[in-house]
Amino acid sequence: MYKFNLMLKRLFDLLVSALAVVVLIPFWIGISVAVKRDSEGPVLFKQERRTVDGKIFLMWKFRSMIPEAEKMGTGLFNYENDPRVTKVGRKLRDTSLDELPQLFNILKGDMSLVGPRPCVKDELGEFKTLNRKYKKRFAMKAGLTGLAQVNGRNDISWEEKVEFDDLYIDKFKNMGLLIDIQILIKSVVKVLKKEDIYEDKLDGDMDSREAAKAAEREIIRIAHLPDEDGSF
Repeated sequence: MYKFNLMLKRLFDLLVSALAVVVLIPFWIGISVAVKRDSEGPVLFKQERRTVDGKIFLMWKFRSMIPEAEKMGTGLFNYENDPRVTKVGRKLRDTSLDELPQLFNILKGDMSLVGPRPCVKDELGEFKTLNRKYKKRFAMKAGLTGLAQVNGRNDISWEEKVEFDDLYIDKFKNMGLLIDIQILIKSVVKVLKKEDIYEDKLDGDMDSREAAKAAEREIIRIAHLPDEDGSF
């Protein structure tokens, strides 16, 4: 039954993403022109991310920051009023329109409409030594949205995100495509409300760079803690 549900999920992904690509043609054109006029650099941002079984793929987004932004300032972390975000990029992020190119990642088979959000290649440290809790989230393809995104998005910690991701995997085994449809509906509502867009600092007294470095260290530390039975 689980394999059958995965087949249905893939068929659903293909149908919905293909339809969305066609319907959203005016957005592809309009956003591309706006990004190009707003700042120098490519229209698309490409980044190595991890999907099912930890496999690495190139994820696409509309560029919302200045070129090479991930190598500056707070790195992978995006706090409110981040100076690296362009004027058009801020609007794209507020509406999640910067994520639209991932529809092509879905068609290609790297991602699904619903699943754990794909982490940056080395965001969690060495993949092989992740503890079981963190590695479980890679049991299914990465998603455009997921259970963690409709329950807090960037307003919750990585630990909470992983708990929701693992819960989604369990729920899918029991509910199949129904849980995906429920999450997609909730995701649309979340986007329309523009909630939980920016990350919170671990310590409000830290400047943005210090907070980002501290958060990065803490995420990797927790992801490699021994399992409850004491094993690694």
